[in-house]
Amino acid sequence: MKIKIYIIAAAALLFSQSAIAQDVDALGAYTPYSLYGIGELANSSSATNRSMGGIGIGVRDKNFLNILNVASITQRDTLSFMLNIGVVNKNSFLKDAGHSSGFNTFNINNLAMSFPIKNKFAMMVGLTPFSSMGYKFKSREAESSLTARYGDIEYKKYGEGDINQIFFGVALPIFKNLSVGVEGIYYFGTLNYHSDVYYNSAASIRTLLTGWKRKASGWSAEAGIQYSQPLHKDYVLTFGATYRMRSTIKGSLMRYAYAKGDAITDTISQSRMSNHVVIPNKFAVGVTLRKTDKWMFGVDYELQDWSNTKFMNTVGVSFVPQAAQSIRAGIEYTPNKYDVRYYLKRITYRAGFHYEQSYVKLNGSSINGFGVTFGMEFPISRYNTTLNFSIDAGQRGRTKGYLIRERYINITVGLNLHDIWFIKRKYE
Repeated sequence: MKIKIYIIAAAALLFSQSAIAQDVDALGAYTPYSLYGIGELANSSSATNRSMGGIGIGVRDKNFLNILNVASITQRDTLSFMLNIGVVNKNSFLKDAGHSSGFNTFNINNLAMSFPIKNKFAMMVGLTPFSSMGYKFKSREAESSLTARYGDIEYKKYGEGDINQIFFGVALPIFKNLSVGVEGIYYFGTLNYHSDVYYNSAASIRTLLTGWKRKASGWSAEAGIQYSQPLHKDYVLTFGATYRMRSTIKGSLMRYAYAKGDAITDTISQSRMSNHVVIPNKFAVGVTLRKTDKWMFGVDYELQDWSNTKFMNTVGVSFVPQAAQSIRAGIEYTPNKYDVRYYLKRITYRAGFHYEQSYVKLNGSSINGFGVTFGMEFPISRYNTTLNFSIDAGQRGRTKGYLIRERYINITVGLNLHDIWFIKRKYE
């Protein structure tokens, strides 16, 4: 019964976020750099992963659902059901050569569940964002001849939307210490680019609404592998790797222009064309060293080369896609997981660091970022059900070269539900 309640609550939250996302003032993501390409590539890891810098390729832990490497789900109790849901609050502080602003958003971060098929053979299914777009620019006409004739003219450029991914994966152990897994991935979503002109002083001139609407969908697949080598006493060294296949997101691109008055909106033009975007293959490796139920340290590296991908041109800006890569490191520590007297000793403490080179290159400059992470995991019931908090504080971009410096604080809250199925009890 508890599981049904959690799933219904998660679904309700997902639907509520879809409704909110239709309002441009309540974006699901916000960064000026999401204007380019297919938006900002999302960090789809859970609060647990995020609190350790985002590592997960080499993480094997029976206590939580690691969605970054499908091979990890074989490290589990053979009767356990796991569900992980997370929400994220993003707070951005932007600055260029002469202006500064701030924005905050709230959105679903991940929803995933896993359960056994037979023995260590397990499956996983979930939903996470793949990329998100959210930006807003405003300016006013400064040409005196135009303002003298039409008065106050305001230009607004903004965008919103997401491309999400549904994944379904299975994994099984090949040998005692080697596990492999594979998952199918379906991309879907809509991105909206708006460019509007408002004649605020001339009531007789209607507002001009123009833009692009991109609908996208496509399939991909990812394989994962993990190998664990027990060391002296209770130490374990784990190596992991994932490979996501190159795929094509197909869809349509609609160009539109409307004239909007007080009561009537007229269509000036509307055209539709097919539009395909190639998602390049992605390779990631990771390694962790764990002392059972005490501490773990890990490092991940990820590479995805976008340099050959063709995107819609952005007028007035030299945007060139490049290879996206990142390095992440994190650690966790639990004083005493099984302490029955002191609750604080059962809390897991985590920290990490990450550095990324995004696939966006503007005016010859790479848009790079870095951040530090902190987090805590609170046990809330039996069977390893926990509540997780993560804080990621960092910076992306710079103010030089006509760019924007973005400083951010992202707060992620996740629920890791762990339950035991298929137990035949002798007594009620």
